[in-house]
Amino acid sequence: MCQFCVQHGDGEKWYLQAANYAADLESDLARRGYVVSFISDFDDNRRKIRAGLSALRFVPRPLAEPVRARFESHMQRNHFGQPVPIEECEKIISMATSVVRIPCLCRGQRNAEDGVCLVTTVRPVDDVLAEAWSSYADGPDVSAFERLDRESTLALLRECERRGLAHTIWTFQTPFIAAICNCDVASGCMAMNLTLKHDLKVMWKGEWVARLAEEECTACGACVPACPFGALTRPDNGGPVLLAQEACWGCGTCRASCPNDVLTLADRASVPAVAASW
Repeated sequence: MCQFCVQHGDGEKWYLQAANYAADLESDLARRGYVVSFISDFDDNRRKIRAGLSALRFVPRPLAEPVRARFESHMQRNHFGQPVPIEECEKIISMATSVVRIPCLCRGQRNAEDGVCLVTTVRPVDDVLAEAWSSYADGPDVSAFERLDRESTLALLRECERRGLAHTIWTFQTPFIAAICNCDVASGCMAMNLTLKHDLKVMWKGEWVARLAEEECTACGACVPACPFGALTRPDNGGPVLLAQEACWGCGTCRASCPNDVLTLADRASVPAVAASW
């Protein structure tokens, strides 16, 4: 069990608690302002972070570590993500029944039709989205954002899995969860790049970890490029695919590409080698 389940889920999976999707952004003006600023200031903040990363490279590690620690603490309080398998995404959208498809900020999209980011809340937040996107001179047209029902949402999530994208949930002033994003490093996902390439944690590993039935693997290798975190490799000798559980983030995306269903998910806590790896 991760620290967030203890802090925000009373010992249960914190992202399956309906209360964590139910913030009233009409009355909670501080959180509303955070959401609006997050969207409207995203491009500026990304430039600042990139500049900070460039400077941090020249800082001796003993001095850089406190900076990293403060950054990670700030993200935990305000905006962090965690991979969630599609089975639990289905449970989430049964609670957070307002689902809106929006353009991906990381990808620089302005057309929601191409977006794979979903605003998932209990209460509709159309006016918040309109306010947040109003600062973008080049769009998008918020009135054209697609409102998805349960089946349409699941169909989009399945399509994302076929594309090798991980489902991740995101807080906006923790513990309020307001988004399911579908990303990989190559797409330009800022959080994945910061976490995996720059050792600045904006994401924490999920409650699950992949398992591979090696004796049943046909070594087709279809799962290897489908893993968003690089936990699967194909050996040079043509043998069964290799799974590095310590590199697995528990998104479960790999399963969609396996024709023989030899990849499954196990509770991270039940696998001693990675039980404490978050």
